[in-house]
Amino acid sequence: MAHAHSVKRHTGLMDWLTTVDHKKIAILYLLAGGLFFGFGGVEALLIRLQLIKPMNDLVSAQTFNELITMHGTTMIFLGVMPVIFALMNAVIPLQIGARDVAFPFVNALGFWTFLFGGILLNLSWIMGGAPDAGWTAYTPLSTSTYSTTHGVDFYTVGLQIAGLGTLIGGINFLATIITMRAPGMSFMRMPMFTWTSFITSAMILFAFPAITVGLVLLSFDRILGANFFEVSNGGNPVLWQHIFWIFGHPEVYILILPAFGVISEVIPTFARKRLFGYSSMVFATILIAFLGFMVWAHHMFTTGLGPIANALFSIATMLIAVPTGIKIFNWLFTMWGGQIRFTSANLFAIGFVPTFVMGGVTGVMLASAPADYQFHDTYFVVAHFHYVIVGGLVFGLFAGLHYWWPKMFGRVLNETIGKWTFWFFAIGFHLTFFVQHFLGLMGMQRRIFTYLPNQDFDTLNLVSTVGAFLMAVGVLLFLFNCFMTAAKPKGVANDPWEDGRTLEWAIPSPPPEYNFKQIPLVRGLDAYWKEKMAGNKEMTPAEPLGSIHMPSPTILPFVMSVGIFIAGLGLMFSSEKFNNSFMSMIFNNWIVVIIGLVITFGSMLLRSLFDDHGWHIEPEELEEEGVKA
Repeated sequence: MAHAHSVKRHTGLMDWLTTVDHKKIAILYLLAGGLFFGFGGVEALLIRLQLIKPMNDLVSAQTFNELITMHGTTMIFLGVMPVIFALMNAVIPLQIGARDVAFPFVNALGFWTFLFGGILLNLSWIMGGAPDAGWTAYTPLSTSTYSTTHGVDFYTVGLQIAGLGTLIGGINFLATIITMRAPGMSFMRMPMFTWTSFITSAMILFAFPAITVGLVLLSFDRILGANFFEVSNGGNPVLWQHIFWIFGHPEVYILILPAFGVISEVIPTFARKRLFGYSSMVFATILIAFLGFMVWAHHMFTTGLGPIANALFSIATMLIAVPTGIKIFNWLFTMWGGQIRFTSANLFAIGFVPTFVMGGVTGVMLASAPADYQFHDTYFVVAHFHYVIVGGLVFGLFAGLHYWWPKMFGRVLNETIGKWTFWFFAIGFHLTFFVQHFLGLMGMQRRIFTYLPNQDFDTLNLVSTVGAFLMAVGVLLFLFNCFMTAAKPKGVANDPWEDGRTLEWAIPSPPPEYNFKQIPLVRGLDAYWKEKMAGNKEMTPAEPLGSIHMPSPTILPFVMSVGIFIAGLGLMFSSEKFNNSFMSMIFNNWIVVIIGLVITFGSMLLRSLFDDHGWHIEPEELEEEGVKA
């Protein structure tokens, strides 16, 4: 034995709290993302119910402001982001032939900080009011002058903690993809999902520090009385817009690029063809990421930046359509002449293409500064970004979940229910958002909680609300499918689709703890397909059978995140006037903040001082299991 100490095995809840296995962390991300996605969905339905008819009074104007703020914030940061990370965690180490991510401890820490940041943000509903300044939290609306409750404090602190989790997750995936690829897997042999995740992680590395700085400055304004954005004290509210959108526009591509990767995996598998124009897809993805950082001010055409700035950002925005168009045509050419199978996963992938194109076309319209003056702050913009984020990203995530579900859980989702999910969701989506283009063109503004009758808004708003409920039925069908499938016994083949092209389909479903018994040798693009075409049943190993090193489970990431959560809560209420003298003492004297930081830094100290060497699986144990590579 390389190390004499035995492996620490936990069961039940403790197993999940201490796990550093990327496959289990993927499931945790999926559960957390599903929970927050549900919260965001309920908020969306309440918004649509309020707008179902003119002069409705289902919710008050204040509650409506809180709903639209929390819906946007929850969906963008807490709903779709963790589902992307779930797929990345579940798939990337398998696709590159690795046994784990580069830093398993950091991977767990990324999840728990994200989760506690999300919980903190949602606690605002029951602790004095949710944030009410829109998901973009524009100043001066979000300063303490206009937003007097702690709502925006929950927004700034919660998103800083959740964003920290996303940032360290992105760094981990960069390190994993750069350093842990199997022998023979050069960058230009990596699957497209790995490529898009790699570029997404690089964008996270550059974009998230910007929003973190902005949130810190806004926190200082609100909690410590600084004057970065407060006009009456010499601050500049447009500065917040610049900081927010320098992050916010790359964030759109951080969300959509992994979906591009999913589509680039699903369509070739179910068309039984290689992805058309692989190298052009890679360079188009890099170009999209590069240009994504150069277009942020197209969100600010109405702030008075001047004609030169408007023209430059307008041109840069239109340029992004070029690499995106390359991708669209490559997917179409991949399908052209293929033996297409219309599975649930492929229905979502094919449905993604025209839907995303519609979102892209309205994006080009919004890129024209004079036109944007008319469209800005109308429902046309709402329709546009939902066509990109929901019609693009969520369709892509549904495709990925149906596609990789058997690899993650060892069970194939029911195809009939999957197809019903697609049709309810797709029809509901287009009913909801297609009509909103026309509402916007007719002058219906965003963020209004009610409207007068007889302005031609009534029928289209009713149609939009009906569509939202059809989408909800689609989501509920998907959940029903998950629960129904979970009751079945495990037992799917390595490659349940029979046409799997990449390395994850070469190992059992679900994968063993160590992923690969022997690291595979990659001999070309679509490595597993290449071996199958050569008549091999499994991958050629790149190493002899040997001892496999495994990381030990640890509770420290969970404890560190609890500490950050306590410190964040303490910071928000540090200047609160409490009726209770004990509460005043522990919050106003920064005792809660100190306790939280002691927990976090104490955990970091323990991690630094006590070196855990992990444990090993010996070749004899592998032979006993009789697991195929």
